[in-house]
Amino acid sequence: MREPVNRTILLLDIERFSRRDDVVQAVLRRTLNTVVDRTLVTAGVEATQQYREDRGDGLIVLISGDVAKTAVLRALLTVTPALLHDHNRLASAGAQMRLRMVLAAGEVAHDPQAGTTGGLVGHDLNQAFRLLDSDALRRALAGRADGDCVLAVSTPVYEGVVRHGHHGVRPELFRRTEVTVKDGVLSAWIQGGGEEAGVAGGGAAGAASPSPAPAEPPAPAQTQAQAQAQVEAQAQAPAPAPAPERSGGAVFHFHGAPVVHGSLVGGDQHGVSGGQVTGDVILGGSADKSAPADRAGESRSEDGGRS
Repeated sequence: MREPVNRTILLLDIERFSRRDDVVQAVLRRTLNTVVDRTLVTAGVEATQQYREDRGDGLIVLISGDVAKTAVLRALLTVTPALLHDHNRLASAGAQMRLRMVLAAGEVAHDPQAGTTGGLVGHDLNQAFRLLDSDALRRALAGRADGDCVLAVSTPVYEGVVRHGHHGVRPELFRRTEVTVKDGVLSAWIQGGGEEAGVAGGGAAGAASPSPAPAEPPAPAQTQAQAQAQVEAQAQAPAPAPAPERSGGAVFHFHGAPVVHGSLVGGDQHGVSGGQVTGDVILGGSADKSAPADRAGESRSEDGGRS
């Protein structure tokens, strides 16, 4: 076995890979390798600075310790989701691809055996796989209906890189979670979003929620004495005077076919100006249908006198 060396550990796993048929699985495997290629190129990782191992439904990528973890992390947070989105917007429902990803760091040894491939050995690598397979990370991806991937980082990566808020890395978007494994409890930080991540992350550089504006104090309640005084004042107030009745004014009865020159007004301005009127014309007051006509062309006032 070779001497263990420090490596940045990147693990990727395709969600629900085994439920696809062989043709779709082959397409997804090729797509995953393309996504990883472009992500690592963006992070500045040369071919000689990485080791890859095919895991069927995922990949193991070991990156040389002289590659900045901040560059790898930025690429995973920006380039990888964009590439997955581009694939999924054109792929059929059965060929959609969503990823669980873990970024960790630690000592890894290589112990190749004749006639076989692989042979990676290391406690830190084992712990990273436990994070990748944890129910917490699976639930985090399942809960993102509009997301194509989820990323968890180990505690050393969080403490050494994420929490310092380097360019393009927002620590408030990571929330801490505890993962139960065979030999105890393992801490991890899952890249989430919004206020929930800041709270669950145990105060990780999240912005504090603004305090609500204080409500205005309510108006003081009316005392019983004031209410009683108000009732008595209303009772003693004089009743409003009734509106004066309007007089009907003079009443003119015209019988026959009178001719009126100019204007004739009785009471309010209601009348006939000029012209010839045939029939009975009543100006003001109310009509008395039973009033006899004494002579055609004569008018009678209301008190029976002739006008």
